[in-house]
Amino acid sequence: MGRDQAAEISSSGVTVDVGDATVRYLLYGLLPSWFVPGLADWWMHRRTRIEETAGTRESLIHALMMTEVGIPIALTLRYEVNPLLLSVQLGATAAHEATALWDVRTAVDSDREVKPVEQHIHSFLESLPFGGLAALMCLHADQVKSLVRGGRGDPDAWRLVPRRRPLSRGYLAGIAAAIGTCVLLPYGEELLRCVRTAGRDRKRDRKRGSDEARFRATEGR
Repeated sequence: MGRDQAAEISSSGVTVDVGDATVRYLLYGLLPSWFVPGLADWWMHRRTRIEETAGTRESLIHALMMTEVGIPIALTLRYEVNPLLLSVQLGATAAHEATALWDVRTAVDSDREVKPVEQHIHSFLESLPFGGLAALMCLHADQVKSLVRGGRGDPDAWRLVPRRRPLSRGYLAGIAAAIGTCVLLPYGEELLRCVRTAGRDRKRDRKRGSDEARFRATEGR
């Protein structure tokens, strides 16, 4: 297939620009679909009572993973893709994968049951960053080549460059609202629940220790 044929695909007489179609898929397909498995994963944590097993530690790992995904997404929505942004995306994707392994190990070591359904949800959460990054690299093959060359000859290679065609405020507001509703609120509730349970358990343990000390003191009289 030639380059001109790859750039445009004709179906039933309708010409489709592959680049524009891919951008629309990323903005209105892949990115919004991220919220669904994220919510499902939170629900599985709640069902398996994370606050009584892995607790605050695992919940903080979830917050770290969301940060590893959120930072490159936020930068990509506001700035042009260049070697600097690609480096951030590649590094964040690798860090997210390593943290995901740490997350599952933490859950298993705490005896929290990670059911097959939750494992399947994790497969979506792990594959989506790779899918999004692969699509961006295909769209910006010139910037991938620039990254391989170390950005030589490109004065903007290692600085953040605002998008030449900024996304609409309505779209950005919608994504921000979705993040608040589907990410910050549920996972904030999870962390708060874990912190409260840990505090309650520490208070109970201190009371038990105090009662035992008083009992031993009474027995020693």
